[in-house]
Amino acid sequence: MNSSFLRRSTKVIAGLAILGAAFGALAQQTYKVGSVLSMTGPAAFLGEDMKAGMELALDEINAKGGVNGKKIEWFFYDAESQTQKGLSATRRLLTQDKVEMIVGGGNMSGMAIAMLQLTEKAAVPFISTEGSMQIVTPVAERPWTFKSTVDDDQAVERLADYFNKKGIKKVAMLADSSGFGQSAVEQWKKVAPARGLDVVYESFNPSDTDMAPQLNKLKAAGVQAIVCWTVTPAGVVAMKQAKTLGLGDIPFIHSYGFVDKRYMDLAGDAAKDVLLVSVKFPVGEDLPDTDPAKARILALNKNFEARFKRRPNQFAAQTYDAIYLAKQALEKGGSDKDKVRDALRGIRNYNGVGGTFNFSPTQHSGLSKSDLVLLKYQDGRFRLADYQ
Repeated sequence: MNSSFLRRSTKVIAGLAILGAAFGALAQQTYKVGSVLSMTGPAAFLGEDMKAGMELALDEINAKGGVNGKKIEWFFYDAESQTQKGLSATRRLLTQDKVEMIVGGGNMSGMAIAMLQLTEKAAVPFISTEGSMQIVTPVAERPWTFKSTVDDDQAVERLADYFNKKGIKKVAMLADSSGFGQSAVEQWKKVAPARGLDVVYESFNPSDTDMAPQLNKLKAAGVQAIVCWTVTPAGVVAMKQAKTLGLGDIPFIHSYGFVDKRYMDLAGDAAKDVLLVSVKFPVGEDLPDTDPAKARILALNKNFEARFKRRPNQFAAQTYDAIYLAKQALEKGGSDKDKVRDALRGIRNYNGVGGTFNFSPTQHSGLSKSDLVLLKYQDGRFRLADYQ
């Protein structure tokens, strides 16, 4: 072989090695975090605010020097409300972008559950910003998965406390057929007997436009309150038809997944007297000054409005919290994924905008029923209806 060719080849290889080392050094100057949300398709009405919450948190962190002197490099993909596209994005984050962790599961519980099958296999920490309790349970089968939202059982327990206070014993559970709705049904069936509640169950499809058959059955059963569990516009249909069918004189309560001003405005007069179980974020101004979440809520409201020219909702809050939870884990774990996971498990008494987070090796959802309140919608905004 020609000696000059060998010399040239050696120089090229050496040059590539130097270039590769340079790229490696550059990569080490950042922590890579990936996110999957749905910005288009049926779930897009949540995606815009959820993405904005992440953007604000990331910009705040990087503006203050990042984490351990390194900026967070963000990789974002739109799942388009399609689980297969969410899974394709997850694979890309894991195999091409090689992220330290993933935050956000497509703003759909079913998609998050599908995604975690990949993140668990890859042993990469995943902070879901979606609602279903099944995302993080059983913990033994999901050691790498965490959640910045409250679990269904805690919301059910909070409502059971409210019903006990009001002397309500017979309750309707009107849930949609999605993973979000049926996860809550599962928890109601566990909690209700222990709390002395008689629950009548009815279901509907997320795309339904007529709830009269279910509501008429509930009326005939003589329920004292209706709880509706959905994140879809079908919840507006249920509110309106409950009024027209003569159920307007009993409490109608939506889950935390329905705390959206747009839905209340669509419901019009039917939103009057409706209650919603929720984290405290939407009513930060109404909280007592002693509440540990109030100061952070007011600060986020101010910063979010200044940047996006609108008030944030609780969906922006749960992604904002998720990024800050990721920051804490990266501070302690760095690029060691095992240490990042252990750091997430070790977070205690972190006062976020959604509540006070406490994780453990056996608890991968950080919020509890003490972080929940009941809201009402009045004069175009959410107000505090029941604090404790």
